[in-house]
Amino acid sequence: MQLSLKKKLWILFAWLAIVPAGLYYTYQFYPPQNVEGNGWELLTLVVFATAIPLMPIVINGSTIFFIQWVTLVGFLKYGLFVEIVLMQFSIIPLLIRLRMAKTDWHRAPLNSLMFFLVSFSSGLIYFLLGGETGATSIGEMLPAALSYQVASIMINQFLLLAYQRYVVVNDIRFYSKDFIWDFIANMIMFPMSLSLYFLTFQIGPFASLLIGIPFISLSMILKMYNSSEKINESLQKAGEIGHQLTESLKVDEVLDIFLEKIIETLPVEYAYILDCKGDELVLLRRVESKQKNVHKFPTLRKGQGISGMVWESGKSVIYDSRSEWVALADAYMPAGVESVLCVPIVRSQKVEGILLLASSKKRSYEKFQLMIVEILCSYFGVAIQNARHHEKTKQNSERCALTNLYNYRYFEDMLSLEFNELEKGERTSLSLIMLDLDHFKVINDNYGHQSGNEILIELADRLCKLIGKHGTVARYGGEEFVILLPDTERSEALSLAERVRKSIAHRPFVLHDTLQASNRKLMVRITASIGVATAPQDADDTMALIRHADRALYTGAKQAGRNRVAEYVK
Repeated sequence: MQLSLKKKLWILFAWLAIVPAGLYYTYQFYPPQNVEGNGWELLTLVVFATAIPLMPIVINGSTIFFIQWVTLVGFLKYGLFVEIVLMQFSIIPLLIRLRMAKTDWHRAPLNSLMFFLVSFSSGLIYFLLGGETGATSIGEMLPAALSYQVASIMINQFLLLAYQRYVVVNDIRFYSKDFIWDFIANMIMFPMSLSLYFLTFQIGPFASLLIGIPFISLSMILKMYNSSEKINESLQKAGEIGHQLTESLKVDEVLDIFLEKIIETLPVEYAYILDCKGDELVLLRRVESKQKNVHKFPTLRKGQGISGMVWESGKSVIYDSRSEWVALADAYMPAGVESVLCVPIVRSQKVEGILLLASSKKRSYEKFQLMIVEILCSYFGVAIQNARHHEKTKQNSERCALTNLYNYRYFEDMLSLEFNELEKGERTSLSLIMLDLDHFKVINDNYGHQSGNEILIELADRLCKLIGKHGTVARYGGEEFVILLPDTERSEALSLAERVRKSIAHRPFVLHDTLQASNRKLMVRITASIGVATAPQDADDTMALIRHADRALYTGAKQAGRNRVAEYVK
């Protein structure tokens, strides 16, 4: 959760009020002890305090920084001031490791303040229990040192809990998984810290090297093992996502699943899917979690910007900071973006689209994550093509090729579904409007069938605009059309049918005389006869509703002179 500027400033003011004065007070009352002649030993402790945060150990998903392994030695031998300084030194690499964004600047004073409070409070507890600086007998200092270790872990947890509850306003448990692992790990490291402490009396700065180098080597081995585990886990997850993508047969659903899973898998604040159309990249979908005002996305060409460059080369790119890509970017890129990952979506060795991911943090993406995204893009390329093919096939089977209206087969299925809803009480009524163009054969005979088709296409467009979302328009066959109106009473259906009749009769249709060489443009007036029937009053099944609307059309409208609306009469 992003903190408000007011809360960030309060954190800064708290740091200014406590830490500088606290360091001065600590130096005055708890000055460094046993420093003379131990410069190299102190330097090795500073080096390890700086290096250890860069090599955390991940246990069961919890990241643990063993910084107290070094700071405890500094405290026991050189006093509280040295321990505080070592802990403050460790903040810099820790923040680098956490890849802090510019908007998270408050974390520097926050961590410094919390580390100071933990060091100072646990140090006071050590001295209150009779602990001394530079003790050479383990019996004399063990109870106080153990209390110091436990106190530092507990105080740190209390401060984290207070921060989450009262600053972030996030209710968390005291005994969380991270706390338990942190407590266990630091208590396991406690004997190692004591061993290092007593070794310093025997071999000086070499003690840190004797224990520190094997420890760092172990951390690196565990880090490599954890990375391999993460890669295996990510590959397994990628396979599961691939199955989900290929199971979906709707384009919008494939796009939604793909973006949702990408955002779950990687640290993504901005995501864009671009489609290769001719020589241009067209935006298909985007997610901008930190963008308040969504700007119009420009059309990019091959070789233009990061996405265009990836399209042209067919190779993925990954950038850790803004300075690496700012000279390449063109047109659109949200402010504050640092890390960028851009991958081509390839199908049959051809780039069909581009995926661009971005984050406001530096070094957000690792090399293995790029490999995972490339695998997901391969799945996505197949899934989106299958979905498009399915939707096109479905549209061809459901719609009239000439007018793009639903065809007779789809209309019958829709009518059956709506009738079922009517019988279950989910619909109050169901009206059917059936219309047939008057003397349409004359149009075909005088101007040609292509001209007649132009009228049918224009009529379909008029009907769709007039009906909108109130019902379903379908081409029933030839020059016959039907309009299915759920939850529409007879009076309302008759009124709508009259509006349809007027929209046909009062506005001439534009066509071209295809029987003449000149193919001249003409304005032709036509009319339509319309029949209306409503269930359940007029029919108790689908075929009866069609039959009765058809009867109203021919006996009530056609035979009565055409260009009129008629309702079914029993």
